[in-house]
Amino acid sequence: MNAAGVTRARVARLGSRGEGVIEGADGPIYASYALPGELVDVQGEGERAALIEVIEASPERIAPICPLFESCGGCAAQHLAPAPYAAWKRALVVAALTQAGLGAAADIEALVAPLVDAHGAGRRRATIHARASGRGEGLRVIAGFMRARSHEVIDIAACPILAPGLERAFDVAREIARALASLGKPLDVQATATENGLDVDVRGAGALGDALRHEMIALAERLDLARLTHHGVIVAERRPPTLPMGAARVIPPGGSFLQATQAGEETLAALALDAVGEAKRVADLFCGCGAFALRLAQRSEVIAADSQAEAIAALERAARTPGLRRIRAETRDLFRRPLRAEELNGLDAVIFDPPRAGASAQAGQIAASDAPLVVGVSCHPGSFARDAKILSEGGYALTRVTPVDQFRHSAHVELVGVFAKTKPARKKRGLLSR
Repeated sequence: MNAAGVTRARVARLGSRGEGVIEGADGPIYASYALPGELVDVQGEGERAALIEVIEASPERIAPICPLFESCGGCAAQHLAPAPYAAWKRALVVAALTQAGLGAAADIEALVAPLVDAHGAGRRRATIHARASGRGEGLRVIAGFMRARSHEVIDIAACPILAPGLERAFDVAREIARALASLGKPLDVQATATENGLDVDVRGAGALGDALRHEMIALAERLDLARLTHHGVIVAERRPPTLPMGAARVIPPGGSFLQATQAGEETLAALALDAVGEAKRVADLFCGCGAFALRLAQRSEVIAADSQAEAIAALERAARTPGLRRIRAETRDLFRRPLRAEELNGLDAVIFDPPRAGASAQAGQIAASDAPLVVGVSCHPGSFARDAKILSEGGYALTRVTPVDQFRHSAHVELVGVFAKTKPARKKRGLLSR
């Protein structure tokens, strides 16, 4: 280290967040935007360091697609060539499964398929941070994403990883922040590209008085929004913000969960449906608005459950689409009240797609059931591996895992895992008593 606190070192590997890992004398040092094999100058104390200069670049380094890369915190790996990028994301899944004790490294390697690209046209939803400061002619309005490792908002005109339907989203967020500037609050503006235009949900504003509500209704008209909601409550709906899900059209609740890309949703659903095959009765747990259930219902009877009543209502409306088989949908907190093993017994397959935290309680009940086939969909390899371990202890064998990349250039990776019942579950005291 020189007097300026700059260290020159060789990068050993790529970390789980896309940072270069340097083996320091006191432990690993993580330097964002550095690549394995590179000789770099870094500066910092402790385990985090800033990349100052690349002295010897990796042949796997490529030019980023966005001029704000390394400033905006949205992307981690625009500088990594496609082949090593895909290998890195696949390796994240392999590492999580191996660390959970689901098998030897070689066996896990054989189970995990190559990464499937599901970026498609780009992300159809973005949460944009909007800020207004000053008054009158001195009013300054910005809208964008957070700077890397900071709470500072970078003003952004356009983002290359977003779908074309979101090209107006930053301007819309600025106009909303301008209209609500008198509240003096930081806003999160979630914009979704739908078949009928932008669906926008505003969070952080607090209560809106009558005057501001009328101003927002007029703004929705002027900006030609399909729908404008405030914390999920409709302010103005000019056109139904529909999204295709199989043969159905869904109007999702304002601000509700959706897969990040249309291609991602279609890919995850196709993998899940391929796994369940011709199953006649299927449970779709953590079903949301029905991305899987509505596609399953084209050939199967479906039991669907989710904690969000608004999402279940949207699913039930879409389930009236002619030609779909019966969907029995239920609002149910699957963390506190998972479907019990006896409720799952007799089904041909179970699909579960929980939030990032996973679904250990529900996995325990599935493990105790006699469902012959289980499909786990996850946005977090670590929580999936934990749930997979529970299923394994209940007599399920993990037969294949497919990593899916709909968050291109980020450190996030999703996956679909398929389990087959190979032996009766080992009964645990109290497991069925909930």
